[in-house]
Formats: sequence, C-alpha cells, structure tokens
Amino acid sequence: MLKRAVLCFAAVMNLLLLDQVVKESAIRSLKDVPPVEVLPNVFNLAYVENRGAAWGMFQGRVLPLAVFALVALGVLLWKRRSVFPRGGWGVLAELLLYAGILGNLVDRVVRGCVIDMFDFHWGPHHFPCFNVADSYITVAAGLLILFSFFEKKESGRHGTA
Repeated sequence: MLKRAVLCFAAVMNLLLLDQVVKESAIRSLKDVPPVEVLPNVFNLAYVENRGAAWGMFQGRVLPLAVFALVALGVLLWKRRSVFPRGGWGVLAELLLYAGILGNLVDRVVRGCVIDMFDFHWGPHHFPCFNVADSYITVAAGLLILFSFFEKKESGRHGTA
C-alpha cells in the first residue's frame, strides 16, 4: 500500500514538473513576442496569462479559484475509490487529474495567474489557449466519461428492496 502511494506521488510530481517546465519555457521564449506560427491556420505557440478559470471565466478571482482547487483535491482524495475506476486506466485518470489541478494551482499561488501557451484555431476562430495541466485534466475527464459508459452496476444498488 505504501509502495503504491509513493509511486503515485512520484508520478504526479513528475507530471507536475513537466507542466511547470513547459510553462517556464513559455515565459522565457514567448512572453512579449508575437505568437509563433507552428501550423499555419491551425496552431500557434502564444503566451497568455489567464487570471481566471477555463475559457477565461471568473477573471481576477485567483484566491477563490485556488481554494476551490484545494477543496476539489481534498474531495477527490477522500472519495477516490468511488470516483476513479479500478485498474490501470482509472489510476491514469486519477494521476492526470491530480497533476492537472496541482499544475494550475501552483501557477495561481506562485504567479497570480495560469500560464497558457497552446493556441489552436481555424482561421479567425480560436479555441481558448491552454496548457499541459489543462490537457491532463481534459484527458482525465475524458477517461472518466468513457468509463461511465462501461461501468458495471452492482446488483441491488439501484433497484427497490
């Protein structure tokens, strides 16, 4: 049990480190310069300071968003057995979700904003800029949604007594 916890902690810390290294690289190479076109009319690298949540909602609410992240982490840890399915894919979703929440939490606490850099667009239509931590959260959410379609219902739980 302890060995598993240590391995999971190490995995989350490595994912968090990757997120922070990419963000630091964006700060050093993309701040104060125009977006760098990687794939014309599809993908740019850009420097964006997001002082809100997803899609720029709740701008300037750094402290409430940080508190929300801490509460969310606490609830996920407390209810982890009922939230995450058993098996490797469930563990992957769990680790990605923790690392994603922590990655953006670190930004809010240390920098006062979340650093985003991946800018996908189709001509003038832009998807909101995002980062590695956002990708972790999105993949984890996708896995959890996918698992929900294949979840086996325990007999007697949903029926009448």
